Amino acid sequence: MDKLDFFKPDVLDIDEMQELVYDDVENGNILDRNSNEMATTIRSYTAVKFDDKIVGFVAVHIHTTSLAEIRSIVVHKEFRGKSIAKLLIEKAILEAKSLSLQKLLVLTYKKELFEHFGFVEIQKESLPDTKIWADCIKCKHFPVCDEIALTLDI
Repeated sequence: MDKLDFFKPDVLDIDEMQELVYDDVENGNILDRNSNEMATTIRSYTAVKFDDKIVGFVAVHIHTTSLAEIRSIVVHKEFRGKSIAKLLIEKAILEAKSLSLQKLLVLTYKKELFEHFGFVEIQKESLPDTKIWADCIKCKHFPVCDEIALTLDI
């Protein structure tokens, strides 16, 4: 896919991003983030366009001076299986490194995708309280979470 354009979105991209993630929010794969919440964290996102249409995005959310989380990773259904998720993860890892972070966290149903980059599974009980009470409590599946927690030392 040689026409992919990776970029840092701005607030004018939020509506298109929310439309892209709608199905994954409805089925509980991704947490719902309203437009105001997305606006306050817009700088954490990296998006990718194909023919001027956003086809995927990811966020690097900083929890502490050493720990960030890869979250809200989504790829349009028509573009899945084309390594776009891997490219977004690579961008997220590079961004975390550029911010001098030491560790990345992810909660996912796609364990193998992240293991490809060296992420290792951890016990969810070791997640920071800030993650549990800021995000997990809003999830449709809370408190019975079947996502897998993984980390990567960077």
